Amino acid sequence: MSKILVWDLPSRLFHWLLALLVVVSWVSATLGGNAMQIHMLSGYTILTLVLFRILWGFFGGRHARFASFVRSPMAAVAYLKALRRNEAGRHLGHNPAGGWSVIAMLSVLLVQAGTGLFANDDIATEGPLAKLVSKALSDRITGIHHLNVELLYVLIGLHLAAVAFYFFHKRENLVKSMVTGYKDAAAGLGESAQSQGSAWLAALLLAACAAGVYLLIKLPGA
Repeated sequence: MSKILVWDLPSRLFHWLLALLVVVSWVSATLGGNAMQIHMLSGYTILTLVLFRILWGFFGGRHARFASFVRSPMAAVAYLKALRRNEAGRHLGHNPAGGWSVIAMLSVLLVQAGTGLFANDDIATEGPLAKLVSKALSDRITGIHHLNVELLYVLIGLHLAAVAFYFFHKRENLVKSMVTGYKDAAAGLGESAQSQGSAWLAALLLAACAAGVYLLIKLPGA
């Protein structure tokens, strides 16, 4: 069966680097102590990657763009109902429900990384921008940081469950396609080669996001 390149290289690298960094952040936060320095560096990198993915959602390859997979909430509900009846069609890119899961994941990660900049642990570690707000406000933001991570774990659990469902029930290996970038041509209902994002543009956008995050954490007074 012929294959179609669906996920461009920047999208695939983003996905796997983000997964690795989420694990690093969880482990370092669990260990505490000196590992919190690693936690903070991981958080800065996650913020950089999320900002990059948002930009890539407008300038990336066809299936990386939000316009290709963000549908109305009703379309997502209709897809889930069809999936329950085993009548859902196949999609080369994200299906309508999966598209909203991407938006939810990016939003939660953005909140997590953003609140971490102002958070503190009441011991020896605080975010680089914690000094720019009052201790009371930093404590409230820290509470959001701790609560939001639980939501992140729920989304990760749902994501893994969806991957397992598609593998065992739909016989579709989503992990493999996110590694190679390719999917079976049959999933595209006759679609041919997909437009891919520019690697040079991706590098420039990532560099700009990294520079922006660096300048943010080095704000005067921080």
